[in-house]
Amino acid sequence: QVQLVESGGGLVQAGGSLRLSCAASGRTFSSYSMGWFRQAPGKEREFVAEISWSGGSTNYADSVKGRFTISRDNAKNTVYLQMNSLKPDDTAVYYCAAEQNRHFPPGGYDYWGQGTQVTVSS
Repeated sequence: QVQLVESGGGLVQAGGSLRLSCAASGRTFSSYSMGWFRQAPGKEREFVAEISWSGGSTNYADSVKGRFTISRDNAKNTVYLQMNSLKPDDTAVYYCAAEQNRHFPPGGYDYWGQGTQVTVSS
């Protein structure tokens, strides 16, 4: 099993940037595909980005493509989400997720963090 702890959320003006981090416990982090999801008030949770166990493959939602970048540091057991050109529509709780599956994309995620709030003001 793996435990996930997100950090880096906060309040930012439209056009600004934030970098989210997700620290994972355990010694097998490099065998996990990792993803970021978000949930805005009154909406369902939606996919944002995901990265393969090696970092060599990534996928993004169309709504964030070109603005957000997912990356990972397996030596630090951490996955990141660099968010640039933020918009008010990006306001949501952002969740980190993990799936122990070297097949990419994994098709689903079993482990979730507690979430971190991102608020973008206009």
